[in-house]
Amino acid sequence: MRSPALKRLLDVACSSVALAVAAVPMAAIALAIRLTMGSPVLFRQSRPGHHGHLFLLLKFRTMRDGPGDDAQRITRLGHLLRRTSLDELPELWNVLRGDMSLVGPRPLLPAYLDRYSPEQARRHEVRPGITGLAQVSGRNALDWEERFRLDVTYVDTWTVGLDLRILARTLRSVLKREGISAEGHATMPEFQGTADGEDPRLPCP
Repeated sequence: MRSPALKRLLDVACSSVALAVAAVPMAAIALAIRLTMGSPVLFRQSRPGHHGHLFLLLKFRTMRDGPGDDAQRITRLGHLLRRTSLDELPELWNVLRGDMSLVGPRPLLPAYLDRYSPEQARRHEVRPGITGLAQVSGRNALDWEERFRLDVTYVDTWTVGLDLRILARTLRSVLKREGISAEGHATMPEFQGTADGEDPRLPCP
């Protein structure tokens, strides 16, 4: 069933329950971050959401401030949080607020907005998600073109039933710790844009 209202109801119900269940673990994680890295406990960053409108994404902080690339600044606790995806628990608040959905294309950097081809930019036709079709199909082990192809496929084919299947597959992927990072990177290399502004493997808009 392709019902935006039902999708939103699922988001609100599931994020509310998950926040209540995760309250104690989230408090423990926050305390551990405070003791090992100090303040702030949360990482906040503007990300483009539905139709490219910016919102403030919330995550648990996993890196120290200072010089060095991401791989050098991630702490031992940060590695653990990323491997288990516990760093993303605060995004449940983004879902409850309506900035995000449980399932949808992952919210990326605002700098990427001008680098997408017209077809790739269609990923913003739905709310971004905590998980998505790309995340259960390889996550950060995928290259950018394949990731965006899957994002657009989700935009064109999403249903509440598909969302439920993706959520089930996400649990399996998290338990197996699959696709946490691209080879040689803490997460993914920066997206520089597609050659000539188009990906020949994507259909023309």
